[in-house]
Formats: sequence, C-alpha cells, structure tokens
Amino acid sequence: MKWKKVKNEGHYPPGFQDRNFKTLKFYPVWFDSLGAKSMCVEVETPDVRIVIDPGIAAMQPGFPASKEDKEKWKEEGKRKIIEAVERADIIIISHYHHDHYLYREFEVYRGKILFVKNPNEYINASQRKRAVEFFEGLWERVLKKPLKPDKNPGKEYPDPMKELKLAKEKDFGDYAERKRELIKKGREWFRKRVEEWREYRWIPEAEEKGLKVFFPEGRTFTFGDTEIYFTSPLFHGIEFSRVGWIFATVIKYRGKKLLHTSDMNGPIIEDHAAWIIKENPDILVLDGPMTYMFGYMLNRINLKRAVENALRILRETTTPCIIYDHHLPREKRYMERTKEVWEEGKGRVMTAAEYLGKKPKVMEVTEN
Repeated sequence: MKWKKVKNEGHYPPGFQDRNFKTLKFYPVWFDSLGAKSMCVEVETPDVRIVIDPGIAAMQPGFPASKEDKEKWKEEGKRKIIEAVERADIIIISHYHHDHYLYREFEVYRGKILFVKNPNEYINASQRKRAVEFFEGLWERVLKKPLKPDKNPGKEYPDPMKELKLAKEKDFGDYAERKRELIKKGREWFRKRVEEWREYRWIPEAEEKGLKVFFPEGRTFTFGDTEIYFTSPLFHGIEFSRVGWIFATVIKYRGKKLLHTSDMNGPIIEDHAAWIIKENPDILVLDGPMTYMFGYMLNRINLKRAVENALRILRETTTPCIIYDHHLPREKRYMERTKEVWEEGKGRVMTAAEYLGKKPKVMEVTEN
C-alpha cells in the first residue's frame, strides 16, 4: 500500500514537537489519568499521522469525583480526540469498547484509512453487536450506501491456548487445580463462540474513495519508511476472557518504535509480556490491571501475574519511556497495588498525566 508524504503544518498540541524523537513523535491525547477512560495516542512520522484507539467514556460511579466533573472531563477529552482524528491519515481501533473508538461520530472517519478489529471472528456477542452498528453507520454516512455482508467462509479455529506456551507452563501452586477448571470452562465458551462466528454474515473490508477499511490482525502495512504491524487477536486480559479479544499495534520508523498494547490488562498473560520484551520498543503505551475491580473481575493471583510481567518488561527491555495508564488511575490505591512497578521503573514509568506535567486526576481529587 502506498501513501503520500504529509507536510509538517505545525498544528500539534503543546509538547508534541519538543518531546521524544526527531523521527517518531508521540502525544498522549487522553488517558484515564486525565479524568475519563481512554487510551488514545497520536503518532507522527515524516510519512503519516496516526491515531490509535480514539474513544472515551466517563469514569465509573465509584470514581471519587462529582458526576459533573466526570462529564466535563469526558467532553474535554472527546474534543481533543476528535481534533486528533481530523488531522490524522490513519485511525486504528483495537476493539469495540466505547473507550477505544468513536461510535457515533461517523463523519470524522471520512477520507481516512481505518485499521479496525475484525468484526467477524475472535469477538464476543456484545462487541459484535456494536461492530455491526458501527459498520452500518460508516457505510450509510460515509459511503452513502447500505452495508452488504458477504458469505461466511466457514473457517476453522484452533485452540488459542496452543499459542500461550509460557502461560500453560506456569506453576500456579495451590491455584493450579482451579486454573485447570477455568481453562476447561474457557475452552467450552470458546467453542460456543466459534459456532456463533460460523453463523455470522461477514462484514467486508472496503477500499473506496471516501473510506478504506482493513482488518489488520497479523498483518503489516508500509507507508514510505513507516511500518505498522499488528498482532493476531489477543485475549482482553486473562485466558478466555469473556470480555473478548483485542490486537496490539507497533509503529516503526527508521529503527524507532512505539508499541501500544490496548487492553492486555497488565499484561496478565506471560506470553504477551514476552512479546513486548522481544519488541523492546522506544515508547511503550502499557495498560495496567483493573485494580478498581480487585476482588471482582481481578483476583490476587492475576494481579500478581500482571505485576510480575510488568517487572519483567522493565528488567528485560531498554525502553526509556513507559506510559503505564488506562484501568489503573480509576481508583486511588492503584500505585499501592502495583508499587513494585513504580519503584522499579522510577524515571521510566509514568502516567499520561505525569508525562504532560500534571497530577493524575484520581490523586488530585482525593487530596482536595
């Protein structure tokens, strides 16, 4: 795929031009530490401008701020995300949770290249429903025609645990029997999802004048000297997470590299951490475990895994800049619950707010 070189018009947010690298520029558009759920980043190389995961949602009811403040921060973040999308050439959407994509503002995608999570497979029922609504809106509002799904190709889907050798071999001690039970139930759940995927009418990709849409999992795309590559579908957190699947993104320009994890939740899975270590990026945008759901959707075993994996990444990479945000700053004890990471990564690990010279909102509101 070819793409024209873009001109530097100088319309960047504050700090976008004077940080990081001369060849690969990075800016955290909005993150949880700024007061609303998001993991949106803007990346520019001399070849292309890219926005990853342009979505936002208000903080949960238990977040220690007023409803008015939470709505204000969401609207502020949304404005900045839309501005970033409008100046971008490429939009990347890793999955269909509302804090990762704009799902009503279809016009902002006009004339863009979209790399979006495949809506036909490795997806749960709720995200499939959202994806169908999203694509119907894109086709109607941007391409001015109805969406026409294709015939299902009837693919085979191997056991995803075959790719997770480190997680399979991990010694869970007293938790091992319970872990085996969960994996067994997970495989049963996965088989049911496969049956659903085989019943779907397949949403197609598009290469038209007003919109280009690609399902990028496991693929590489080149724009001049800029290379963008994507993982195959990954679990959204733990093995067989009922929340669904995501993909991670790597953007590389002349040896400089940014890696955006999307929702690995830590990462919890050891094989995901090993992949990050192998990539050894210059900038790592890493989401953390969902500590605000500790005792509910996050147990002590998986929190420990997430912390251990983050420590491995710190110790086995030379990555100088790690944005450790999303999920974490949704509750005031996040630093306490992941303290080893902050201690080990001092000078390298920070929230997006701290990168921008600000205090995370959850700390700001609880100290006042």
